[in-house]
Amino acid sequence: MAQPRVARPRVIVTRKLPDAVEQRMVELFDTALNPVDAGMERDALIAAIQDCDVLVPTVTDTIDGDLIAAAGERLKLIANFGAGVNHIDLKAARARGIVVTNTPGVLTEDTADMAMALIVAVPRRLAEGEKLVRSGQWTGWSPGGMLGHRIGGKKLGIVGMGRIGQAVARRARAFGLSIHYHNRHRLPELVEGELGATWHADLDAMLGQIDILTIHTPLNDDSRDLIDARRIALLGSHVYLINASRGGIVDEEAMIDALEGGRLAGAGLDVWRFEPRIDPRLLALPNVVMTPHMGSATLEGRLATGDKVIANIRFWADGHRPPDQVLEGWM
Repeated sequence: MAQPRVARPRVIVTRKLPDAVEQRMVELFDTALNPVDAGMERDALIAAIQDCDVLVPTVTDTIDGDLIAAAGERLKLIANFGAGVNHIDLKAARARGIVVTNTPGVLTEDTADMAMALIVAVPRRLAEGEKLVRSGQWTGWSPGGMLGHRIGGKKLGIVGMGRIGQAVARRARAFGLSIHYHNRHRLPELVEGELGATWHADLDAMLGQIDILTIHTPLNDDSRDLIDARRIALLGSHVYLINASRGGIVDEEAMIDALEGGRLAGAGLDVWRFEPRIDPRLLALPNVVMTPHMGSATLEGRLATGDKVIANIRFWADGHRPPDQVLEGWM
């Protein structure tokens, strides 16, 4: 249903965005920016949603039911800066008649690059090798030095075969990995053929057959703790676990226990359950490659994300349905 036009909506942005994005927002809207690169405190968020037509949050903002309930009648659009919306209570927003948008697609290739980098880095022990060189303790090449495992010929299991999962599959196939995937819905036969991918309707069955597991499903009620202690136990001790999606999809305690106990070969992690806090036990493990949630951190990606946010706001302000409106059952 068409929305009434809003000539110059009041827009509040919760985090410092690229200068070009902020400049365009100021030109187009009645925009209030956050001058510092830090998330708003809870009280500041409440004040913001009571004083705007459009809120532009990021993944670091918790837009829960209580916060949405505190919003005045003025708030009509939450235009998220990013694709993931697990930090927004979609049901509460819908109940209040608040439209939620995100920015799908623009970060696909960047995130897939990061996942592939981790898929290579962990078995080949790149982080360990880099630390060895920096420590000054490297004594030179030797036949048995820094032995890792090749990835060519190994089986890659992908959980979540959407845009990012498919982009990872294309990269992995070029590295000689065979592609296995679990998804709610099977891909068309033509796409499976292009990717050389084998669908597993049963996630548990797939986990017992693979050498590397990479996660590319959104975080929601269905996927929270999807890779729990029971499923981690299904993975062989030779398996590497890669997560560049959301920390809450993996039971972090169970993963750490398995890594410490030698029941997993290693892990590559770009996301964390309690970001930015990281369990000290993970920091002590040499077979874990860790990056600071930087899978989408390219200038090009951030600018494209900003463009999508602006487009969503403009469509809404013109009385049209935004192109990236998120539905309650989003996956």
